[in-house]
Amino acid sequence: MAAAARQGPLAGLRVVEMAGLAPGPFAAMMLADMGAEVLRIDRPDPAPRAMPQQFWFTDRNRRSIALDLKSNDGAALARQLIGRADALIEGFRPGVMERLGLGPDACLALNPRLVYGRMTGWGQEGPLAQAPGHDINYIALAGVLDAIGPADGPPVVPLNLVGDFGGGGTYLAFGIACGLIEAARSGRGQVIDAAMVDGAASLMTYFYSYMAGGKWQGRGRGTLGGAAPHYGVYETKDGKYVSVGSAEPKFYAELLRATGLDRDGVPDRTDPANWPALRERLAAVFRTRTRDEWNALLASSEICFAPVLDLREAAAHPHNVARRTFVEVDGHVQPAPAPRFSRTPSAIPHAGVAPGVDARAALEGWGLATGEIDALVARGVVA
Repeated sequence: MAAAARQGPLAGLRVVEMAGLAPGPFAAMMLADMGAEVLRIDRPDPAPRAMPQQFWFTDRNRRSIALDLKSNDGAALARQLIGRADALIEGFRPGVMERLGLGPDACLALNPRLVYGRMTGWGQEGPLAQAPGHDINYIALAGVLDAIGPADGPPVVPLNLVGDFGGGGTYLAFGIACGLIEAARSGRGQVIDAAMVDGAASLMTYFYSYMAGGKWQGRGRGTLGGAAPHYGVYETKDGKYVSVGSAEPKFYAELLRATGLDRDGVPDRTDPANWPALRERLAAVFRTRTRDEWNALLASSEICFAPVLDLREAAAHPHNVARRTFVEVDGHVQPAPAPRFSRTPSAIPHAGVAPGVDARAALEGWGLATGEIDALVARGVVA
């Protein structure tokens, strides 16, 4: 996609992305979805991936060049591109970019307005800064993992949503956006130290407030933790599931009415000692109909209800179809850019490209002359 065709609230901004895993690409995707022109710098010999390129949706909306950053020519071209960028994303261990001659001091000296975004698990400093890790480790240290799961069982891993994507990529994209706003006022860039352990801890702010107020009951024991019968998941007759979120009294009263339990008399839900018995009563009722039968009965009710859908079903649900929550790109369904803007909407995404596949067009888009690109290709700097 040519730079002139981009649209969205970040159109006109340029971002260099050092290719990485999960949170960095997700942050780059978020910025590119909003119209930023993101150029990914890949390795010339990328590691094999589990799926063909067209299925890596987090690579969408950007071009790629393949550079050997350990070579003088590759690093020099990277510096040239960074000098023309508004922001940079990198997700290496602390010190790697410095050893490549592309650390914050060097890049900010070259481009004082640059917003330099750094994505790590443990952060740029601290006893664990150089330790390896993955999402599960970062959320464990932030107090997240211990808080999720049943009271009588081990913690439950929430995919890698909390560390990689929520506390990682989303916070990095937010930090870069904040840095760009400040740089527009001050004319000066800065370094964004986005650590997944920090972001995951930040996502837990609401629950740390409960702990401070003496109301945190531990894993699986509070309403939001799944202990309350009026806020949970129930299996249906066909082995599928529905979700109920009737936390407020008016919604709970409607739940009892719709399920017929108001006619039988049920224990007082305000006493947690009654919750196991209430859950058994609700579980027995929900097993009398299929998920879709319950959906037909309750979807428009004042209960706070929704069927539990798998990935294919979610994309086909009428509400998501009406809102275009999912879009189809090259025949493959994927989530649409979010959030939405009234005056500067995002464009429909285009598929990500394999490393270096459109290097010439990418470099032309970033202002390099044809002769300069020819020379880079002839010397093997650009594949």
